Amino acid sequence: MLTNLSIRDVVLIEALDLSLHAGFTALTGETGAGKSILLDSLGLALGERASAGLVRATAEEARVTASFDVALDHPAYGLLTEQGIAAEAGEPLMLRRIISKDGRSRAWINDQAVGITLMRRVAVTLVEIQGQHEQMGLADSSTHRGLLDAYGVPSSLLTEVSRTYTRWQKLSTELTAARRTLQEAAREEEWLRHTVEELGTLAPQPNEEAMLAEQRHALQQAERRGEAIAAAQSELTPRDRRNAGPAAALRGASRALQRLLPAPSAEPALADPLEARTNEALAALESAETALAEAENLLSRLADESEANPRLLEEAEERLFALRAAARKHDVAVDDLPGLLERLTARLTALETGATHLDALQQAVQEARTVYETAAQRLSAAREKAARKLEQAVTKELKPIKLERARFLVELERLPSESWSAQGMEQTTFLIAANPGQPPGPLAKVASGGELSRLMLALKLVLAEQSSIGTIVFDEIDAGVGGATAAAIGERLHRLAKRSVQVLAVTHSPQVAASADAHLRIGKIVRNGNTATHAAPLSTEERQEEIARMLAGDVITDAARAAAASLLGQKND
Repeated sequence: MLTNLSIRDVVLIEALDLSLHAGFTALTGETGAGKSILLDSLGLALGERASAGLVRATAEEARVTASFDVALDHPAYGLLTEQGIAAEAGEPLMLRRIISKDGRSRAWINDQAVGITLMRRVAVTLVEIQGQHEQMGLADSSTHRGLLDAYGVPSSLLTEVSRTYTRWQKLSTELTAARRTLQEAAREEEWLRHTVEELGTLAPQPNEEAMLAEQRHALQQAERRGEAIAAAQSELTPRDRRNAGPAAALRGASRALQRLLPAPSAEPALADPLEARTNEALAALESAETALAEAENLLSRLADESEANPRLLEEAEERLFALRAAARKHDVAVDDLPGLLERLTARLTALETGATHLDALQQAVQEARTVYETAAQRLSAAREKAARKLEQAVTKELKPIKLERARFLVELERLPSESWSAQGMEQTTFLIAANPGQPPGPLAKVASGGELSRLMLALKLVLAEQSSIGTIVFDEIDAGVGGATAAAIGERLHRLAKRSVQVLAVTHSPQVAASADAHLRIGKIVRNGNTATHAAPLSTEERQEEIARMLAGDVITDAARAAAASLLGQKND
């Protein structure tokens, strides 16, 4: 509910702070006292259109703050949570608006700057205004289905319809996707078959590019090693007949040196110093010959072990080039070729088996639709029953508030199948025929301002427990009526306020004012030549005097005071 309204520099209001309470509060005052300005100020805090003309002439800006006491599970907090605006238990929900003299507008919720659209979305969950010239809330036909459901439709039916609709739509989406896939596959069937055959023949394997590159590198290394070994061997091999090669040269050198040695004899010869060096040279030649033979043997073994296979290298390179060419052709990485083949094969398989799958999906969709229709028809029957019950309940409230000739109707219009939803198969609209012979029409278009306000009161009495809105403002709901009708309106406003709804009513009717739990009087005062609007709560004695003024006019008589006391006494009874 609305707990506080703080207004600064709005037209004639210089500074006004109102503390409001639960129940029914009447706002009264002479014509022109500023009651409409008070409502305009509240409208600013609710995100209504603003203009520079609302700023007090001597001020630079107008400011309005409305504070609400609402539970943390209220829909308003759900909207704020979506926008990242925090709320704490026990803290008021505050809507603040500032209008500059140049017409610029700024808005805050809980001291966080917000857009006007969000402010309005939050406000409509908190306050409903019913007035002579503007209707909010129940006049909006988009709210009627939810109100009817909350009034008399089992929640289990709503849940079942929502669940079956969701399943039907899910299967329908799958069917649409399957049809699209099949159509796309059919259009490219020839390309698909050729590509799958081509890639299937290539048979790309996961991580094959890296393995082939590693294999090619190893084969290239082996080829280079073989070439080096062959070159070494060729150096040790005679190139032609004239060149005997290093081994033959070593043997020839040995034979030539051996001729320098003396022939063996029985008698020892005199020592020859060259003989010793010759023997050393022969020994060295022998060692070189042995080392050469060992080197040739080692080179031969190394050549056998490192024998390169040019064909293997050629095959690896051909395979690698083929994979990379295919990847370029299909604009994918080489490692993605196996996945591409898998996907294209699946599409080709879907094309080949798609008709069977499509038939199964079509059958499932039809079955899901039948289940939804069955549940929705049960919901329609429950709505029909609730609609008639609601019509009776509202009609019962119309006669005492001078709408006995009016007819309230709840229209359930069957929608075409393409408009069915998780909420069912029909559109709910509240209609009113204000006079006999007049065709029923939408609430806001058929009834006059006063009639519509009273009709809204009757609806609110019946639907009060189905709405999350905690504050309802009625602006001159009693216009054009008096006496017993005004008393009936007052009694109903009081009854509505007893149903956990805060009611504020701007009224000129003493009967309505007397029915209130609290009373605010709006008036004007002149200070230093400037006129300002003020509002003050009235005591019991002050209430009697104000109601007497409303009964008698400027000259308040004892009879008027007695009548006022009687009205207040009736309310207390």
